[in-house]
Amino acid sequence: MKPHVICHMVASVDGRTWQSRQRPAREKSGNPFETLHEKLEGDAWLVGRVTGREFARKDAYPVKPASQTYPRTPWIARRDAGAWGIVLDARGKIAWGRSDIGGDPIVVVLTEQVPDAHLEALRGEGVSYLFAGKQELDLAQLLEILNKELGIKRLLLEGGGKANGSFLRAGLVDEISLAIVPTVDGAKGAPHVFDSEAEMAGPTAPVTGMTLKECQMLDGGAVWLRYDVKNG
Repeated sequence: MKPHVICHMVASVDGRTWQSRQRPAREKSGNPFETLHEKLEGDAWLVGRVTGREFARKDAYPVKPASQTYPRTPWIARRDAGAWGIVLDARGKIAWGRSDIGGDPIVVVLTEQVPDAHLEALRGEGVSYLFAGKQELDLAQLLEILNKELGIKRLLLEGGGKANGSFLRAGLVDEISLAIVPTVDGAKGAPHVFDSEAEMAGPTAPVTGMTLKECQMLDGGAVWLRYDVKNG
């Protein structure tokens, strides 16, 4: 069973998400992300590797061989969480130094090519992990695994833009929750709500319809938009 996937983001008027570049400074316009995140009542939230690395407390794990070979099956350190923090890290690049983010246990999504030494380091820190593909991540498979292993029915997809874009192009986004704050970026290079690894032309997502389900004015002149997404 696939969880209901809500892409939840905060962006400037020109669709950019790099807060430090936006003017006026976001501090003046407010940041409604966490408040709206709570209102969406997700069972888990998911971010990509670049965003996930921002939460890491180590630069790297010690380079040493693993003491044994580990099966490429899910390893869940604890199952009693109120919510989960899911991080895409296909090649096992993030060294955590922690087992939770804001109280939400970390679950790392890997490919089967990740070495045993990395799995051993994750286990040593109590960081859960699962696999969704041999060489590349299979996002549709991942959603099925999250539901089966953790009972996740409502997943908040929260960036960065490349992770969001990958789910969108795979036809896996069911809803978009977008808060637009009264700021602008106005220059090249900043990430958008939906991005790709390389420049792409033509139709890139199987979206066949979007229906506005809610629109709210927020403090500081921000607007919260919620759209149901129909995928072909």
